[in-house]
Amino acid sequence: MDPLRRRTLLKVIVLGDSGVGKTSLMNQYVYKKFSQQYKATIGADFVTKELQIDDKLVTLQVWDTAGQERFHSLGAAFYRGADCCVLVYDVNVGKTFESLSNWREEFLKQADPADPEAFPFVLLGNKIDVDGGHSRVVSEKRAKEWCASRGNIPYFETSAKEDYNVDEAFFCVAQAALASEHQQDIYFQGISETVSEVEPRGGCAC
Repeated sequence: MDPLRRRTLLKVIVLGDSGVGKTSLMNQYVYKKFSQQYKATIGADFVTKELQIDDKLVTLQVWDTAGQERFHSLGAAFYRGADCCVLVYDVNVGKTFESLSNWREEFLKQADPADPEAFPFVLLGNKIDVDGGHSRVVSEKRAKEWCASRGNIPYFETSAKEDYNVDEAFFCVAQAALASEHQQDIYFQGISETVSEVEPRGGCAC
């Protein structure tokens, strides 16, 4: 194992309406605990989790936002530099599914990624444990169709409360973020090479 290999920091942003379980998912993933008592997240907060993907040490920095409309203007600085965006809805509340497109558009507008078409999103349908699944209103089929029509976004059904599929979902997020970061590196190398070719011509012949 190469002791000099660098640890990769990946920035992941979790978006979705208020109350869909964003904070619960993150706490279950990082701290393995679930509580009903989360206060609405004010502004933004992040947790970190270290994991290994192949032979790479990765630090996932997962940012949580409050879903309330008034926090929509968190500003580009919050979204910038993200390597993956996780969209979350509650399978028992139709409007949380209907607002996913707005969250996705908002993210792309604010983060302004180099290649919006290729930017990785992962969709989580949370709270599948509620009422034994009887109060569910959004079917898995409908969610998968939504994902398919947007470039085959990976989809996971989760329960933060039962710790169901949470690790699997975030592992997929980490892999998507890692691949995206690699693409960005290639993109920026291209830019810096172009810049350095242009510079000498201007010169500083003063």
